[in-house]
Amino acid sequence: MATLKDILRKIGAVKKTKQITRAMNMVAAARLRGAQAKMENFEPYARKFSEVLGNLSSRLEPDIHPLLTPKEEVKRIRVVLMTSDRGLCGSFNMNLINRAEKLLKQKQAAGLEVDLTCIGKKGRDFFRRKPYAINAEHIGVLGRVEIGLVNNIANSFIKAFLSEAEPVVDEVYLVYARFLSLGKQVPDVIKLLPITPPDQAETAQFGPTLEYLCEPSAASLMIDLLPKHISVQIYNAFLQTETSEHAARMASMDNATKNCNEMVQNLTLVYNKARQAAITKELMDIVGGAEALK
Repeated sequence: MATLKDILRKIGAVKKTKQITRAMNMVAAARLRGAQAKMENFEPYARKFSEVLGNLSSRLEPDIHPLLTPKEEVKRIRVVLMTSDRGLCGSFNMNLINRAEKLLKQKQAAGLEVDLTCIGKKGRDFFRRKPYAINAEHIGVLGRVEIGLVNNIANSFIKAFLSEAEPVVDEVYLVYARFLSLGKQVPDVIKLLPITPPDQAETAQFGPTLEYLCEPSAASLMIDLLPKHISVQIYNAFLQTETSEHAARMASMDNATKNCNEMVQNLTLVYNKARQAAITKELMDIVGGAEALK
């Protein structure tokens, strides 16, 4: 049985861990408020952008721009994976990694070549040990992303999709964490390229659609909006993933704090039992010695 000193040392260590987890919970909660505010402020813009794009696409032919035209033969795809740079957020990163790996295996089983663009250290470190080619990586950008970086990432995908030089990318998929609530964040997959404009039925749920007058023409406006549409989806995914990360870390640290409380209670009970046993043993030794003297 552990000595009383060892048990007290364990209780002290658990209490210090509890202080750390409680502080990390408070930090995550503060960062979550800021990230959630940015996500909610960007949502009306993204919604209106999708509404305009859906309205324009309903008037035009799908072959108006090569970004809208699927390739006749799909040979190679690119998967963009967004994860966090730090851990201590429960199963948040592994859920995203497992979703991306499942998608990669499905495409490989169909006879397609695949490669990865990793945004976040955790996803990059995992797939470094796997037999998948990593085309590009962006570390330390989640949480302080700028629109310039988003445009550069989007332009790299567009260039790879439109290029005729090998290796040509025929489809681009994005795996990110969709924020549903403080207690629920789910991995989601969207196809970035070729672009599938939202239809009128998808945008009608946000209210009645309007008929837009376009100057100089709907076709030229559509061509200008298509690259921006990719940037909007990537930026929205950044905000959703950042918010989901803070929510997952806050929940994970809250659970860790509760576990520390339970461990302290259990160790205190063990300490009291060991202390009582030690006192009883000393009393028995004293009584036994007194009886021996008689």
